[in-house]
Amino acid sequence: MPEVSKWFSFSWFYPSTFQSFTWENKFYILFLLAIPLLYLLRWLLTLRKKQKLTIALPETKLKSDPLSILRFIPDLLFAMMTALLILALARPQTSNEKVEQWTEGIDIMLVIDISRSMTIQDFRPNRLEAAKQVAKDFIAGRFQDRIGIVIFSGDAYSLAPLTTDYKLLNSYIDEISFEKIEASGTAIGSALAVATNRMRESDSKSKVVILLSDGDNTAGNLDPITAADISHAYDIKIYTIGIGKEGRVPTGKNVFGQTVYSENTLDETTLRKIAEIGEGRFFRASDNQTLEDIFRLIDNYEKAEIKESRFKDTTDYYPVYLKWAIVLFLLWMGLKSTFVSNILKD
Repeated sequence: MPEVSKWFSFSWFYPSTFQSFTWENKFYILFLLAIPLLYLLRWLLTLRKKQKLTIALPETKLKSDPLSILRFIPDLLFAMMTALLILALARPQTSNEKVEQWTEGIDIMLVIDISRSMTIQDFRPNRLEAAKQVAKDFIAGRFQDRIGIVIFSGDAYSLAPLTTDYKLLNSYIDEISFEKIEASGTAIGSALAVATNRMRESDSKSKVVILLSDGDNTAGNLDPITAADISHAYDIKIYTIGIGKEGRVPTGKNVFGQTVYSENTLDETTLRKIAEIGEGRFFRASDNQTLEDIFRLIDNYEKAEIKESRFKDTTDYYPVYLKWAIVLFLLWMGLKSTFVSNILKD
């Protein structure tokens, strides 16, 4: 509603002002309809009881005095006063409600394999791009959870620390490429160690690692099982996702434009053991849809309860209309208690 500083401003009667109100006692507004009905009933009763005199006057002597309409002023003031009292009883008010949402939060590290085997095209357009897309979708579904990113191939690298800046995380994911780490191989143990190091000082009640890989542990100086034991010591839950189809998969094209196939290898046993130690789950993704479903399932597993507080600031405006009603009542009393009323009637 428009800001009105003085109660006697006519702005209180603008339609826009009434539209901005909520009404505590809406039922009373219906009584406004009774005011004209009561006055109509009063007029009919007065008409029946009024004394009638037969007067013979020439038509030329009959005159209509415009001032005679002033005799309705007291009744009009009383009707307006009654309407304002009804408005005051209806309790016009405005409310400003503020909602604050929060969660206790979960710390999540996404550990993504960027080894050369992630170029294989059994996913569209390839394994790495599919993993990047589901990671972005996963982040979009979180609320106030801190998320970090670790990438690995022959070495492991912390790409993003734990943060709630999801826009920044998406930009980091867009930048992920096979050139980020020069060393070849798949260092699963080292990647788990880097993720654990990022989370070991976290005070969060729930800490989660989501490890996505398509190969065997062929690099790094730390055994994956040992790394999983260390993570478990810091109360970190581990989900592992083995990505890639079984058997022959397309690895690219040769110089003649022909598709080249190779046998896909995945150390599923180790990934299962890591998930078992981390009290999480192992998943196998064979295509884009399966990978999306897996991340959606993990998203549901690791949802923190969202709590909210509501603050409602309510301002009442009935005193404004009550003051107007008092002013009109005093005017009405003035007209009823002085000779002015008799003049108006005559």
